[in-house]
Amino acid sequence: MVVSMVVIAYNEEKTLQAVLTGIEKQNYSHSDMEVLLVDSASTDGTKKIMQEFARRNAEELGFRRVVLLDNPKKTLPCGWNVALKEYRGEVILKVDAHATIPEDFVTKNVRTLEEGEDICGGQRPNIIDEPTPWKETLLLAESSMFGSSFANYRRGGKGQTQKQYVNSLFHGAYRRKVFDKVGGFDERLARTEDNDIHYRMRKAGFKIRFNPDIISYQHIRSSLKSMLKQKYANGYWIALTTAVQPKALSAFYFVPYAFVLAILVSSIVLTAGGLLGLHGVFMKLVAHLAGIMWILYWCLAIIMAMAAGVANHGKKAYIPLLPVLFFLLHISYGVGTLIGFINLPFESKKFRGQD
Repeated sequence: MVVSMVVIAYNEEKTLQAVLTGIEKQNYSHSDMEVLLVDSASTDGTKKIMQEFARRNAEELGFRRVVLLDNPKKTLPCGWNVALKEYRGEVILKVDAHATIPEDFVTKNVRTLEEGEDICGGQRPNIIDEPTPWKETLLLAESSMFGSSFANYRRGGKGQTQKQYVNSLFHGAYRRKVFDKVGGFDERLARTEDNDIHYRMRKAGFKIRFNPDIISYQHIRSSLKSMLKQKYANGYWIALTTAVQPKALSAFYFVPYAFVLAILVSSIVLTAGGLLGLHGVFMKLVAHLAGIMWILYWCLAIIMAMAAGVANHGKKAYIPLLPVLFFLLHISYGVGTLIGFINLPFESKKFRGQD
């Protein structure tokens, strides 16, 4: 089975080499692999690293071919569509530029597909580039179900023996017939392209197989600022996606947004009531509900922080800061969604112009 591995990168000179090294060390026959490296108009040394990998392949690596492609539109869905026009394999396998993969990554994906599957993938736990206490703390926040998501690929599931089918994957492997049937990625969706394409695949009758034996690793953002920026952008695009493919989104994506709305509405009502001297039943009800919300939130945040601390296995981390980090991540995501909904009428016009 010929496998086409695709890496799409924009200004990833600090992380790209790790995934390329992982590809180089795959125990799957290199003669049955091609590597498509898509540069999204990088301004750093990303393209040079790709060119060096292609040069080394010609001399020593032995891949069927290594192809360098340009993605002038820069976004991930556009990069994917560039690769889909070029790949020649029976299977296309996505690997993120922030990833690290073990040597049996391709082999395990192929074995799963050979069981009769059309789409498969596995665990994708988070890792950090260096084990400092602060980065260990960020890792705990990002890896927690409370701080990140309920997605199967994040939670793992090692030890399960039965086949499990899921709604989405991160580093997925797809038989050629899947994209032949559903088409390419929606280039209007800069952040939620996976949600959309996986929804369309399920709608077309394909099942997405989760195999916990398949594992790859994702490097988290290395600073709180970059992590909050990422969460804001994710939330923003969740709102915009409702204008394009709302059925691709579950209710869980809107929980931070609902939290932010509850904070805003209760704060506005209580402030206005105080300024106007209102003290009726309605004001008391709003005050009680707001108080219950905050108490429940911080109790849950503290419980989840303690659970993360127990699972930390003795690594140095600032566990007392986790509730605050959870709060900042939720607020960033929720505010992003709120701003996205505010901008939705204007963005929808752009979407229609791209149809």
